[in-house]
Amino acid sequence: MKYDAIVIGGGFAGLSAALYLARARRQVCVIDAGSPRNRFTDASHGFLGQDGRNPRDLIADARRQVEAYPTVRFIQGSADIARGSKDDFTVTLDTGGVLSSRRLVLAFGLTDLLPDLPGLAERWGKTVLACPYCHGYEFADRKLGVLHMGPMSAMQAALIADWGPVTLYLNGDNRPDDDMSALLSSRDVRIEPSQVVGLDGTGTDLSAVLLADGRRISIDALYVAPPSRLNTTIAEQLGCAIETGRYGPIITVNESKMTTVEGVYAAGDIARANNALIPAADGAAAGIALHAGLVFG
Repeated sequence: MKYDAIVIGGGFAGLSAALYLARARRQVCVIDAGSPRNRFTDASHGFLGQDGRNPRDLIADARRQVEAYPTVRFIQGSADIARGSKDDFTVTLDTGGVLSSRRLVLAFGLTDLLPDLPGLAERWGKTVLACPYCHGYEFADRKLGVLHMGPMSAMQAALIADWGPVTLYLNGDNRPDDDMSALLSSRDVRIEPSQVVGLDGTGTDLSAVLLADGRRISIDALYVAPPSRLNTTIAEQLGCAIETGRYGPIITVNESKMTTVEGVYAAGDIARANNALIPAADGAAAGIALHAGLVFG
């Protein structure tokens, strides 16, 4: 059969798009590999009405609700190839199966490229964190740090100072310019220039940043804004324009979440980097716009 829409990705954005299309009684297929970006954390904060819940539980509940609609089909797996144009798209699965649809929603997500620092990966999402709005309140007034990853790191440190005392670990990189240094000083952010060689603590807890000169700096949480990459080349295969976001490539979309390829929509962190609530809203916007496109051409 030819679906009205194939949604590639079953996270917050993809499920939200599928829900709105299902409520419009359209035939929808959701392809999901089951590896959401936020799978490393135990709690999702800032999601209105769901604050503090496990994101995997949130997604499981959302999926059950979407599955209840009779026009929705779920496929566990990956989409490897996508081709075609409006009203005539094909998607090839990792199993070799081929699906066809009139429209596509890309919601396949990003992968964070974590720095190769001993002790960091096993604490990612627990005490090594990306977003203070998602995981700042829980560490309020404790010893916080920001690992320098690029120009955005100094800005991140200035923001995080609202949650507690912050040290910006330059990790051997250059100091911020005079204006930024003045801002950091006004925010009582301490700057540590030495190279970071590791993190220490019991289990996933964080207790110390280890420096190349042998010092151990006491810490409770470290914020990192790593670069990211798209999880698949499907957007490029379709000819969608890709732009450079703050932390890596993102798909160019208009106000209706349509990409530069007619009939292809993109939502979630692949179109703009944000926490769970905003991708869910973007998915809803994509689903509504897609449905209108089916009706009005």
